[in-house]
Amino acid sequence: MSAKKKQEVITFKVDAALSEAMEGIPNRSEFIRAAILTALKDTCPLCRGTGILTPEQQRHWQKFAQNHSISKCEECHSFHLVCAADHQYNQ
Repeated sequence: MSAKKKQEVITFKVDAALSEAMEGIPNRSEFIRAAILTALKDTCPLCRGTGILTPEQQRHWQKFAQNHSISKCEECHSFHLVCAADHQYNQ
């Protein structure tokens, strides 16, 4: 017999415009779950979407940044992390 995972019900309020925009979606719960999972997948792993690092996270980041930098890709123009160790080996 497989153990079922306990589900939690989370509710939230929406304004009239969002409620109206969601009319006609056959399974709004599934739509909302998928949208939240997609948003979480694309969220910064450090700040978790807040845009702010705690003092503890800042200390970890400062240590990490000693051997890493942020660079802009010349092809796609996206910012990305560059490891100094990788850069030394790839020259």
